[in-house]
Amino acid sequence: MKNLRTIFNRVLIMLGLFVFAFLGFYIFWDTASPQKTCTSCHEIESSSTAWAHSGHRSFSCKECHGTAFSNGLHSLSEKARMVIHHFTQTGLMDIGLEETQIVEMLTNCKRCHGTEYAKWISGGHSATYDAIFLNEKHNSREQPNPDCLRCHGMYFEGSIQDLVSPISTIGPWALREPGQSSRPVIPCLTCHEIHRHGLPAVSPNYSDPKNIFYEKRADSSNVVLYDRYERIYRDPSHLPLLKLLDGQHIIDNSDDPRQRICIQCHAPNAFHTAGSSDDRTPRGVHEGIGCIECHDNHSNNARQSCMKCHPAISNCGIDVTKMNTSFADRNSPHNIHFVGCRDCHAKGIPKKKYNILISKDLINQTLDLMELRTISFVPFVDFHNISEAHRRLSFFLHARRLILSCFENPVYRVTVCVVSENP
Repeated sequence: MKNLRTIFNRVLIMLGLFVFAFLGFYIFWDTASPQKTCTSCHEIESSSTAWAHSGHRSFSCKECHGTAFSNGLHSLSEKARMVIHHFTQTGLMDIGLEETQIVEMLTNCKRCHGTEYAKWISGGHSATYDAIFLNEKHNSREQPNPDCLRCHGMYFEGSIQDLVSPISTIGPWALREPGQSSRPVIPCLTCHEIHRHGLPAVSPNYSDPKNIFYEKRADSSNVVLYDRYERIYRDPSHLPLLKLLDGQHIIDNSDDPRQRICIQCHAPNAFHTAGSSDDRTPRGVHEGIGCIECHDNHSNNARQSCMKCHPAISNCGIDVTKMNTSFADRNSPHNIHFVGCRDCHAKGIPKKKYNILISKDLINQTLDLMELRTISFVPFVDFHNISEAHRRLSFFLHARRLILSCFENPVYRVTVCVVSENP
């Protein structure tokens, strides 16, 4: 009996020492710098190097990736598996994040990027697996196929057969793993690489307020595209600028690098026909405008986009938000992405009229912009174009050593003509 008690006490002591050593090691690992922990292993050297040059380099690994206990047994088993791989020299190349880990990281993304997360969750890119792959209307028209995962489910580890059944246009359809149901098919890391090269955000130099603008970096390349098949991130500058055809006309695409990411998923058919398949590249009156000019980066909301470029009343005298387009009416035959002047003006496009205004404030504002000095105001009159205004008035003004100058006012978006001295 005494021997059993001695053995029991020794077991308790050994167990206590093990727990104490484990907790000590865990506390060290959890508080030490990444250089002494995660990044000391050669398997993760490339990720460590990228992190050291990224905009997130001021954050420790655990702030984004969590700890061994962040998500219970799953995190613990996943970290233990990495340790086993390290000592057994197996699976060393497969160090990338799994879909489960990426979804778990969304909570950490939200902690710093709350506004972006809120917008994303309210937009179409937060769609879940059941919303995409169990859509009866879509599946009955086009059966689920491997290419679906190129844009919806980039991080799913299996094939389309592993995800949904049946692979047919006849349902009912069901996910093979019910746990996939609520997962987003386009998580943050689809377009954002947390180890991407960049600089942390810093406050400007307030001692010279006029220089704040010039200190800002022009950076529109903070997005990338995850390539499911190669398991790497593609920089937008390395993606092709799609050639789109509207009949014989080659569509003028926006040179915004982010546009190249959008068209990888919102793509036309194999013949590059503009407006075919999922293509929404603007043409018509909006040709050359990029997706981001109208759509919010994360929510995709374009409800307030018109006011960015248009005055309240268009040249036609109509509120642009109430014109007969799909912006105002989902049943309109005129898609806002493709609408042209002739869609509404079947009898031909009216000639534009230029108003010559007598508003003193408006003219003075234009003069300030153009650095001119007014002599007199031109009476209010409508002309079809600026050339006609000059033709009808220049002779009269020239005899008095005066000239007529017409300018587009960028604030009020109207044409202003003023009389000034002839230099």
